[in-house]
Amino acid sequence: MLIIFFRAIVLYIIVLIVMRLMGKREISQLQPFELAISIMIADLASIPMSDVGIPIFNGIVPIFGLLVMHLLISIINMKSIKAREIICGKPSILIYRGKIDEKVMKKERFTINELQERLRKNNVVNLGDVEYAILETSGEVTIIQKPEKRNTIPEDFDIMPEYEGIPYDLVIDGKVMNKNLQKLGKNYSWLKKQVNKFGMEPEEALVVTIDGKGQFFCQKKEK
Repeated sequence: MLIIFFRAIVLYIIVLIVMRLMGKREISQLQPFELAISIMIADLASIPMSDVGIPIFNGIVPIFGLLVMHLLISIINMKSIKAREIICGKPSILIYRGKIDEKVMKKERFTINELQERLRKNNVVNLGDVEYAILETSGEVTIIQKPEKRNTIPEDFDIMPEYEGIPYDLVIDGKVMNKNLQKLGKNYSWLKKQVNKFGMEPEEALVVTIDGKGQFFCQKKEK
């Protein structure tokens, strides 16, 4: 039992490392070849984990072999547009200029109900509001609404909003994010002074963030 437990931990760490090296895509954003490799890695890891008679390296070696293959295919994808189209495919336009393309829908085996579901996930209720619907190679559907149905933005009113920048985490679970302080050109003394205004020490904070306008959000940890 301990051997199985140990093998499971080792294989879990190996698979975690390999998946981390493969990139940061979400499952829904995986290309077909990435999904195939992910499934194969999981299958290869399960065999030596459940059967102690199989050497653990019989699972580890092919897993790293698949990682190398993934990296090579990724490099080819980046270098060659033609290879990218063969391996990953091309986006398909399901709705073109407000009209559903039935031929493309049938080719992609995409039903009207599925299309409506994807629209709702993009906060679009009415098919008539859509100018273009594009089925991406990852399986996601990109929705472009008709101009009169799109949300207004400041540019529509010749308004130039202030630059906001990105917020920085300064404290997470009582731990000071020193790298972010360095990016801001600040130090611990400055952080302590700011957090003290909220009646606590940095180490007592659950989270402290600062946005591009210099506004703080601070919450104390529960005891």
